[in-house]
Amino acid sequence: MVTSPPLGISAIAVHQPPWELGNDWFGDTMPRKFAHHTGIEARGISLEDEATMGLRAIRRLQRETGCNLADCRGLVFVSPASIPPSVARRHLDLATVARERPSTTARLVARALGMHRCRTVGINWFCCGYSRALALVSRRLAPRLALRRDEFLLVVVATRISRITDFGCRQTGGLFGDMASATLVAPLASQRHPAHFEILYADAEKQPVERPAFDFHVAARVGVPAPDGGTIVADDRLVYSLDGMAIAEAAPRAMAAAVAKALAARGRSGGDVRFVVPHQAGSGIVRFTSMKLEEQGVGGEVINGLTRRTGNVSACSIPHALRDTWGRLSGLVACPSAAVGSPGKPEVLQGCLLLESTPHHTRQGRIAA
Repeated sequence: MVTSPPLGISAIAVHQPPWELGNDWFGDTMPRKFAHHTGIEARGISLEDEATMGLRAIRRLQRETGCNLADCRGLVFVSPASIPPSVARRHLDLATVARERPSTTARLVARALGMHRCRTVGINWFCCGYSRALALVSRRLAPRLALRRDEFLLVVVATRISRITDFGCRQTGGLFGDMASATLVAPLASQRHPAHFEILYADAEKQPVERPAFDFHVAARVGVPAPDGGTIVADDRLVYSLDGMAIAEAAPRAMAAAVAKALAARGRSGGDVRFVVPHQAGSGIVRFTSMKLEEQGVGGEVINGLTRRTGNVSACSIPHALRDTWGRLSGLVACPSAAVGSPGKPEVLQGCLLLESTPHHTRQGRIAA
């Protein structure tokens, strides 16, 4: 079995769409206590496709780090809003089905950047996409590529769930926002891209539940927000449907279970955890997750409240939260996530990252202070 040298996260860049849709647009279709339960007051809406959003995140990463894309050996592109093949074949024409494949988008982005030596992978995995991508990087991509010291990999997430949202649905219309992120992953020995957080563990898996909580359907005459503040009526719009109550019950348990499994795999205890940076599905779900973690003896500060101006940004949630709290984090950091499973199937997804701050991160924090 080929093994990879230890890897770490060196930098994260985030692209947020300039268009911010506030709760007031929803009017009476939004429940009165929506903001109280979720913490969401606004969300980003992208007019650009996932490939363009991903390119913007990578370009921002280039500006902030000075990285040379000629040294990038692999790109994992995560597209949580892509239509799963089983659904796409039922509702879309063949040309559109091909465009919905994340692997197609990954190759398109690599070609646009002139990254001809770059191995590309595309996945969905909904809100667990970031954990799944880093698992692929650590277990498959990096060992096969045999990275040299200054070479690196990119994990890019572009979520544009606004294109499959039923904005008239009281339960789900206001939950999600659009965002893109780019994460630079490099060997710990890299001097050009020193790691701030070593990747100790990365995994995502499917778990059975009692009944399906997620699917797609075609909705007639859906009101869609327009940039001028008005509404456009879309006929026969393919949208997702979500049993919010079932997910709100399953997600905290799934995230707590994922942390417990990650700690056991690394021989660490709950008391070792300094910070928990969970998937920011909404402030209420994170509070319930905190309770489940406490029951399992997992300590540390739990990061919450990052959905206020973004909404739930799906697989961008963890990289966005890491970026937002970058300077505060130290020691062992657990990053659990939970997600819906395949459309129409009784399953949920759960994932977790275990990160540990490096001496370089500690030194940079002291310099900043």
